[in-house]
Amino acid sequence: MILVGVYNASGNALPEYSKSGDAGKDVRASEGFTLHPGDTRIINTGLYVAIPEGYEIQVRPRSGLSVNTKLRVANSPGTIDSNFRGELCVIMDNIGGDSIIIRKGDRIGQLVLAVVPVWDWVVADSVETLGNTNRGANGFGSTGIE
Repeated sequence: MILVGVYNASGNALPEYSKSGDAGKDVRASEGFTLHPGDTRIINTGLYVAIPEGYEIQVRPRSGLSVNTKLRVANSPGTIDSNFRGELCVIMDNIGGDSIIIRKGDRIGQLVLAVVPVWDWVVADSVETLGNTNRGANGFGSTGIE
């Protein structure tokens, strides 16, 4: 188990796993507001964290919220770096045609702790020296839609 320091100024319970085996802990809004059609908003959570070096917290959408509303985590997955000590926030878009009311304490996303290896570049002399794969340079849509 990895321990992550947290200060909770939200008045909400700390994020927690809903079920055994879940990858993410549900995070809640620390304020109420209305998100109008086409709006993007930074939603405060009231949480401040001390993530261990070599890790990040990813902010991801909750599937139930995505399937039942037109709210989307705008930069999914969002990254909270280990050296950040400000308030953890969630950027959300309302891509629908109706206003959506968020109440203080509503679950707005989920937090996943992930390992972030430190890496560096190995500069190649040419594209060919990077090697070939069965995919090669085939990009977007190269495997079809079915």
